[in-house]
Amino acid sequence: MKILILGAAGQIAVKLTDLLLEETDINLVLYARHGEQRITRQDHRVNVISGDFLEKEKLILAMKDIDAVYLNDMGNTEAVKIIVEAMQEVGIKRFIGASILGIYDEVVGKFGEWNHAMIGTSPRMQAQKDSAKVVEESNLDYILLRLTWLYNQPKNEAYALSLKGIPFKGAQVTREAVARLIADLLTGKISYDKESLGVYEPGTELFPKPTFY
Repeated sequence: MKILILGAAGQIAVKLTDLLLEETDINLVLYARHGEQRITRQDHRVNVISGDFLEKEKLILAMKDIDAVYLNDMGNTEAVKIIVEAMQEVGIKRFIGASILGIYDEVVGKFGEWNHAMIGTSPRMQAQKDSAKVVEESNLDYILLRLTWLYNQPKNEAYALSLKGIPFKGAQVTREAVARLIADLLTGKISYDKESLGVYEPGTELFPKPTFY
């Protein structure tokens, strides 16, 4: 199997890269702006490509022989459109994209009020909504990950999932857990198709806000 990680210098992407190299025999193409300077992980199963998400022809080249694509940030709708177009031209179906909670106004309770006050009306939220729509209206076999508020905690890989249409309640999740989730999806340990998953840490459903705020 060969995976393309877009935005490979991001924190979750780096943790995902480490997991896949240490626990699987998957080959990786790591794509990022100035990737050759920013990505330090060296391995015979890794190919690093420096490029922008708006460079369609470079994306198409990066997608050669790729089985699945992971996008580390869906905050640029124009970039998401180009990535989807490139995948369709190459014939790749499998897509996992990292989005954020609240794109369906699905976050409820005190935490929902806090979250809306923090990011509910931001340009980033609108971009995430628009990007999700692009993917959901495509012919890709997609999984969108609606990530709650992120923090780092080594060895804490606990995650829980909620389906689209179910109220979102979890206030936080570790980047380590998100990387584990993506690895589980890519390796088939868990399976979803054409689904938008809320991602949070078990036990945080009643938190009024993340513990680090």
